[in-house]
Amino acid sequence: MSHGFKGGAHPDEMKHLTSQKPIEKLPAPELVILPMSMHIGAPCQPLVAVGDHVYLGQKIAEAQAPVSAPVHATISGTVKAIAPMEHALGTKVMSVVIENDYQDELDPSIAPIDYSAMTAEEMIACIKEAGIVGHGGAAFPTHIKLSSALGKVDTVIINGAECEPFLTSDHRILLEHPEEVVEGVKIILRILNLKNAVIGIEMNKENTFERINSLLPVDGSIKLVPMAVKYPQGAEKQLIKTITGREVPSGKLPADAGCAVFNTDTAASIYRLFTTGMPMHRRIVTVSGPDMAVPKNLEVRIGTPVKDLIAFCGGFIEPPTKLLMGGPMMGTSLYSDEVPIIKGTNGILAFAEAEPIHISDPRCIRCGRCVADCPMQLVPTYIYRAAMAGRMEECASFNPLDCIECGVCSFVCPAKVPLTQGIRVAKQKIIAANRK
Repeated sequence: MSHGFKGGAHPDEMKHLTSQKPIEKLPAPELVILPMSMHIGAPCQPLVAVGDHVYLGQKIAEAQAPVSAPVHATISGTVKAIAPMEHALGTKVMSVVIENDYQDELDPSIAPIDYSAMTAEEMIACIKEAGIVGHGGAAFPTHIKLSSALGKVDTVIINGAECEPFLTSDHRILLEHPEEVVEGVKIILRILNLKNAVIGIEMNKENTFERINSLLPVDGSIKLVPMAVKYPQGAEKQLIKTITGREVPSGKLPADAGCAVFNTDTAASIYRLFTTGMPMHRRIVTVSGPDMAVPKNLEVRIGTPVKDLIAFCGGFIEPPTKLLMGGPMMGTSLYSDEVPIIKGTNGILAFAEAEPIHISDPRCIRCGRCVADCPMQLVPTYIYRAAMAGRMEECASFNPLDCIECGVCSFVCPAKVPLTQGIRVAKQKIIAANRK
């Protein structure tokens, strides 16, 4: 049974561009650029030096803090540089650059992992060592999520919503590799010692239901729940509300509502780790948008420059006005196609439409749409107005830290007030003040 959540929006899906395109494997590039920060948490420390030979799957950077995830070589070859390189976030990040020898020599340590006699803590340590992070975009280290859920949750939720327009990478994984997802869920249940998991999938992916249902265990420990098509259905708090009817308390985490949420390919990555021994080294990426010549779903080595994906898809129809990493609602605008694919990349989108008319001083017309559609039941206009006036104490009283930055308020605003951007700035100021 699906409960649904208040608010949300219905942007044009635009998934038809790639939803019927099978995953293609992009040839490994000449160079991979592996940033030391591809996850939420502290950056990693390189373990290699310039000139070193590295193997595919070899750990090349170690986590230096509890909230972090190690980085592995995604090709075999020679370390050509360790230096600050361009990153999708618009900054330069210390990175390891590897030149491909096109041999794909596996690291000698890689082998299937027999977990039949392992404890939960030992299995989580394997996941940490493999550098697995959430594939939904936030890139939160998976071992931290599992450790914090031990003994605290009763339900595992697999996020198959993929509610952002254009993106279809999760859809194709569910169609082409559903057994990896289901078996990964079984491993997660074993780690957490639970017998209750739900795979939530929006109805626009109904063609995945039959195959997934055929793979579910007969004991009912894993269920498939179809969900209404609505943005942001895939946000953790909204997904928990839809699946279980529970509310995640303000300022709390999913575990406080008894749930642990994982992306479909995160579950599949856990399965691949234990069956093959391979650490996180590749992503399924949707390359789409109205300006992409031949939209595709690609299996890509992490560290591959974005320009290689674009070239493989036939380039742009015309010079783009905007290039995004991620979806159009929450994605990051790229200033260069030289930046690499990172662990959280699920899409590259290209747009060439004319830039919208710039409004130098947008004014709220008090239509109330942002309030009605906010999935977190906030009042975006109040937060924005207080923040822009510098009244941060008043701003904090409207709970801006509960904002999930889904972009719905900006999307529905007829006056084009940059509400999401303003709230994001407000959150940063409040977090900085709290730290002091």
